[in-house]
Amino acid sequence: MALELGMITIDCTNPQELAGFWTAALDVTVAGDYGTFVILARPSGGGPALAFQQVPEPRTGKNRVHVDFSTADPEAEVRRLVALGAEEQARHRQPGVAWTVLADPEGNEFCVAEAGGH
Repeated sequence: MALELGMITIDCTNPQELAGFWTAALDVTVAGDYGTFVILARPSGGGPALAFQQVPEPRTGKNRVHVDFSTADPEAEVRRLVALGAEEQARHRQPGVAWTVLADPEGNEFCVAEAGGH
C-alpha cells in the first residue's frame, strides 16, 4: 500500500473569499464549492489541490503545518502575492537556501523559496 498526497485542507472562516486569493495566487480555478468547503483545481505543474474548510473560530497562534512553494524568481512572486493580499511575515536565510514567510488574507502562513531550495 502506498499513500499519495492528494489535497491540503486549510481551515478558515470564509472559504469562498480565501479561495479567491488562492485561485489568483496559483492561477487555478475552483473545482468544487460546497458552501462550507471549497476545493481548488490541481495546479497545472502538478502537486496536491488546496481546499478551504469553514470553521467557527479564527486562527490563533502559529500554524502547525504550512505549505512551501518554490519559484525561479521568489522576489517577484513575493511582490505579486503581497499585491494580491498576502502579508510578508519574515525572511530567512540558511546556507544554500533563502525563503520568505507570508500569510494569506486569513493569516495562514506559507513560504516562498527559490526553486531547488526550501
